[in-house]
Amino acid sequence: MDNILEVKNLKTYYSTDSGTAKAVDGVSFSLGRNRTLGIVGESGCGKSVTALSIMRLVPMPPGYFAGGEVLWKGRDLLQLSEEEMRKLRGNDIAMIFQEPMSSLNPVYTCGNQIVEQILLHRNVSGRKAKEQAVDMLRHVGIPNPSERFDAYPHELSGGMRQRVMIAMALSCDPALLIADEPTTALDVTVQAQILELIGKLQVDTGMSVILITHDFGVIAELCEDVLVMYASKVVEEGSVSQIFSDPLHPYTAGLLKSIPRIGSKKQRLNVIEGNVPSAIRLPEGCRFANRCPLADDHCRKFEPRLEVYDPGHRAACWKIHA
Repeated sequence: MDNILEVKNLKTYYSTDSGTAKAVDGVSFSLGRNRTLGIVGESGCGKSVTALSIMRLVPMPPGYFAGGEVLWKGRDLLQLSEEEMRKLRGNDIAMIFQEPMSSLNPVYTCGNQIVEQILLHRNVSGRKAKEQAVDMLRHVGIPNPSERFDAYPHELSGGMRQRVMIAMALSCDPALLIADEPTTALDVTVQAQILELIGKLQVDTGMSVILITHDFGVIAELCEDVLVMYASKVVEEGSVSQIFSDPLHPYTAGLLKSIPRIGSKKQRLNVIEGNVPSAIRLPEGCRFANRCPLADDHCRKFEPRLEVYDPGHRAACWKIHA
């Protein structure tokens, strides 16, 4: 497969008064052209920090890169200057953030913010940039785009603001779109519309997508490959069919069991007892051991490594096929 992005042993740490927080601790994965990778896991697992690391948007200090590489078309993004990264952000790699109201500037109209993005990366006139911005608003399904161009973020609904964010992200035809829980703050109807829009735009443009979510339903609908993260590490990786039909890691299996089933008898949802360990105080062995029904003393003492069990299917667990 022709990979557009390769992340190798990425380590993103934060210095705090309580100690070093290992937010991302040795994460590795690759992304092919025109592929959609879903990154799933509970809050605090390192999903968003992984995305911010790729974009080089980790605040420094207190954050810093303790090791690893982020190879974009063969170039290590962690070694580029800030000026070189600014040329890449929004142009080659774009990102949709979780909450559009805090991501859009409240004192500028939505249209002007898209125009600013276009003028930053494209050698076009202001008039041409405005035409492209209006066309992009139309492309993402915003009615009356010429009027919405002059609207401020607070004048639009949550779904419309998210569409503006998508329009801004796609205004320069990026090769990679990172969507960090783009539907979290939206109701289910608007969520379905936004997910359908992202899928359609990917087909139209041929871009690659990294979709960060805690919702396996979203993963099943949009993604081809899945990365399951827990406590700053990847615990399982595979295709959507592999993950859903044959989950290898107990954490992945627990997440899948917690999905409500339509038509099933009324019963309480399965839960994974306990909480994700603090990134400052990570356990010695397997990081899931204190919540895993299969864990023994070996699991608590020694940390498992990601091993290949089927082509394209990796997991880190001592109990697989035991």
